[in-house]
Amino acid sequence: MNVKYEKRGHVAYVTLNRPDVLNAMNLATHEELAVIWDDFESDDDLWVGVLTGEGRAFCVGQDLKELAERTNAGVATPSTFGSLGRAGWPRLTERFSLAKPIVGKVNGLALGGGFELALACDIVIAADTAEFALPEARLGLIAGAGGVFRLARQLPLKTAMGHLMTGRRLPASRAYELGLLNEVVSPEELDSCVDGWVEDILACAPLAVRAVKEAALTSVDLPLERAFTTRYLWEERRMHSEDAVEGPRAFVEKRSPRWQGR
Repeated sequence: MNVKYEKRGHVAYVTLNRPDVLNAMNLATHEELAVIWDDFESDDDLWVGVLTGEGRAFCVGQDLKELAERTNAGVATPSTFGSLGRAGWPRLTERFSLAKPIVGKVNGLALGGGFELALACDIVIAADTAEFALPEARLGLIAGAGGVFRLARQLPLKTAMGHLMTGRRLPASRAYELGLLNEVVSPEELDSCVDGWVEDILACAPLAVRAVKEAALTSVDLPLERAFTTRYLWEERRMHSEDAVEGPRAFVEKRSPRWQGR
C-alpha cells in the first residue's frame, strides 16, 4: 500500500506511504491516488481532505529510479505538462473541478512533484523544518505537474523564475513570508495546528466552502465585472440548499448550525 486512506467523520486523510524513499511517487502510487481522489470527490460525507507524507518527508516528487529503469528498458516516453495518458490521470494537480478543500500538511521535504502537490492544496501548513524546491531543470526535466504555472501565479514573477530556473530551495520560513504557506509551526505542533484549521473549515457550511473555492479559483484571472457575471455551479447549489437557510436560522436561535452538505 503506497498510500494510506482513512475517513474520520467528514475528513479524509491521505498519506503518501513510501517513507523509505521519502515518499517518491512511482506509477503504482499515482494509480492508488487516482482511486482515492475519485472516492473523496464522490463521497458526500467527506467535506475536507488532508494530504501528508509518512515519515520525515512530505514528498520528493517522481521516483527517478523507476523512471531511469523504464527509460533504460525503452518503455518510458518523454513527459511534458500534465498526466493525460499516464498512470493516475487526472492527478490532484489537474483536478481543476475538485471543489472540496484540501489541506496540505507538509512535515518535511517537498521537492519536485511534492512541491507541486502542495501548490495544488488550498491551505498549506508546514513544519519549520520543511523545505520546498522545484529542481527539475537540474535534471533536464520540467515541473510539468503545474509547478511552472502555479509558482508563477502564487509568487512574484521574478521570485518564481529564480526558483524555477535554478532549483534553489525555499525554507518554510521564507515560503511563509512569500505567502505560499498559511502557517509554520514546530514539528511537535503540526498535528494540532492542522486539526485546528480542519475544525474551522468544518464549522462552515460545506457547500459554502466549495462555492468559495470554485468562485475564487475560477475568477482569479477574470476582470472584476466578468467575475460577477460568471456562472458558478457550486454557488447555485449553495444558494438553493437547506444549509443556506439553516445558517441564519441557527444564528437567530443562538445555536450551532447543523449542516447537511447537500
